[in-house]
Amino acid sequence: MRPPAAPEGAAVLVELAIGMVVVGAVLVLGTLLSGTRPSEPVPDLEGYYDRWRDLHGGHDPRASVWVRGWLRLTYRLSRPLAVLGVKPDLLTLWTVWISALALIPAAIGGPWAILAGLIVVLSAVGDTLDGAVAALTDRATRFGYVLDSLVDRVNEVLFLGAVVLVGGLPVLAVIAGGLFLLHDYLRARAAGAGAGEVATVTLGERANRVIILALSLGLAGAVPMLQATIATLGLAIMILLMAAGLGQLLVAIRALLTTHDAT
Repeated sequence: MRPPAAPEGAAVLVELAIGMVVVGAVLVLGTLLSGTRPSEPVPDLEGYYDRWRDLHGGHDPRASVWVRGWLRLTYRLSRPLAVLGVKPDLLTLWTVWISALALIPAAIGGPWAILAGLIVVLSAVGDTLDGAVAALTDRATRFGYVLDSLVDRVNEVLFLGAVVLVGGLPVLAVIAGGLFLLHDYLRARAAGAGAGEVATVTLGERANRVIILALSLGLAGAVPMLQATIATLGLAIMILLMAAGLGQLLVAIRALLTTHDAT
């Protein structure tokens, strides 16, 4: 178990917490002042499925029980926000605040790491709300897409930082972060090369990253005596998954581009 934080460290945590409260207050004020209620009624669940399909290359979510169930949950959570007219881009920024919040319990260590893991999950759930609100209010924009992608990467750095704070090896966190970037960069470059949307689901998808990192934090908090070992093991597992995911992605992209060249 990590020894109690030194007085200097405790002071830093207090300052960080105060800063988080101030930033949160600014976000709340901005959210309230910028909200504009939609001019048209918010669609029902079936209408949301249709809009999600149109925004995701024609893939009908009704075809998958898992996707359909997840979207049903996000619809229930996002509909009140859509009715209030909350701007999707502000919801995107909110997830950064939530992700940064995980650093505080992670720095405290011990059982508090469990809370850090729960905050990571909360941030991931919040990450789905901006897209849902954008679809429900017909406010999906290209800039929103780019901002969401950028914020996803920032949040993942914060998640990795939380794992390092509970004892994970920093060098493994750096390697994992580099593989995160490579995975998403490869998809983007493939799209630019004419492959279009690469629909292949790999072991390195963001959902798996969030699950592994959240579990690493939660288990580290549940077994404080092995906190550093569990956090480091989680990072190692993440690296293996990302490496396998990159291999899957390369095979899929090569097949797509080869077909594209042949035509």
